[in-house]
Amino acid sequence: MTERVLVNQLKGLSDGPVSVSGWVETVRDQKKVQFVILRDETGAVQLVNPATRPAEDGSEQDAAALALTDLISNLATGTFLTVAGELKHDERVKLGGVEIKIRALDIAAAALPETPIAADSGMDKRMDWRFLDLRQRRNNLIFRVQTTLEHAFRSYWIDRDYIEVHSPKLMASASESNAELFSLEYFGDQTAYLAQSPQFFKQMAQVAGFGKIFEIAPAFRADPSFTSRHATEFTSVDAEISWIDSHEDVAAMQEELLQTAFQAVKDKHGAEIEELFGLEVQVPAIPFPRIPLAEAREIVKSRGYEIPRTDGDLDPEGERQISAHVEETYGHQFVFITDYHPEIRAFYHMRDEETGLTKSYDLLFRGVEITTGAQREHRVDVLIEQAKEKGLGAEHLDFYFDFFRYGAPPHGGFGMGLARVLMLLLGESSIREVTYLFRGPTRLAP
Repeated sequence: MTERVLVNQLKGLSDGPVSVSGWVETVRDQKKVQFVILRDETGAVQLVNPATRPAEDGSEQDAAALALTDLISNLATGTFLTVAGELKHDERVKLGGVEIKIRALDIAAAALPETPIAADSGMDKRMDWRFLDLRQRRNNLIFRVQTTLEHAFRSYWIDRDYIEVHSPKLMASASESNAELFSLEYFGDQTAYLAQSPQFFKQMAQVAGFGKIFEIAPAFRADPSFTSRHATEFTSVDAEISWIDSHEDVAAMQEELLQTAFQAVKDKHGAEIEELFGLEVQVPAIPFPRIPLAEAREIVKSRGYEIPRTDGDLDPEGERQISAHVEETYGHQFVFITDYHPEIRAFYHMRDEETGLTKSYDLLFRGVEITTGAQREHRVDVLIEQAKEKGLGAEHLDFYFDFFRYGAPPHGGFGMGLARVLMLLLGESSIREVTYLFRGPTRLAP
């Protein structure tokens, strides 16, 4: 039996017998020769077969050669097969400088002759047939980049002695607020909720003495938004650290994390990203610019845009405007917006004793918020009062307050949306494009 070889290994092999497996991408069935482009998870290769056609004069032909020609003529796009043949290096072959002369072809699973989507199909149609949409080389690269990005995050944290945790996604109460919660029946008379974030459990780890932790895991928001950056199920990238002086310690860790991860992506995929997405991966310089929210609003106003929100926060256009200012002024794609008013922040954000503003930030990347980070309030009496101000009842939060009744170190952390980072890194217009299987208000399948 000839061992299967991956397409990206072919160039390093000598001419001779070889076997590859994958799916049919295209077939060019010419009179004297047949070409098949076969793609596997690592790339594509050209297969070639000298066509043997029935003789016009009725003379006998090589039956095996006729059968192989007929088989290739009837191959449908998407058919999975294994081909055995002769590898030949030829610089004239544009696709990798190699080709395989077919000796035998074994179909593992034939595809229907007409595919339900095409290159110009709309996003919803492509999402209906996501498993076919993902066969494109460009889409394959998205998830290779995601893998490198996540691996770089983990490597950064593990190299610095962080502990990885896996917090539960079924909760007895809300993790942030009573809004945007998915509820489900839990063993009869109980109600469980899908976790909006691992927030409470990240903080519990600090009280438990873990010191530094991270988690990359699903989170759920019952948010009926149909924007390009929202999903009802998403992957949240979270970290929490103890013994900080302010949210600046959290921000410094996050910018270093992102710089490290972007460098890893550039090193491994930079050339291919430039080829398929038409952009150069920019590794951000540190420190990232910091702008207090009040100042950011004034800058946006000076650019001719009036923010319609009445709560003092930025809206999406305001985020784009301040990011454009940062790009023009500092040549940077990232900016921390800091010093948020308590009214627009979670009850557990610590407040500055002098200004009354929260020790928190939002991180914008190319005009889109990807992160909220903060120092947390670790003094239980202050925490309870801040929860009351928000109208949150102690009956639902008492288990959380218990964390802080037995001693808690000063700590803080952030939560970051993986798909948003990936979308902006690759210059895509929607997180649907960079999510393996998207979940939104109207999509639960496939």
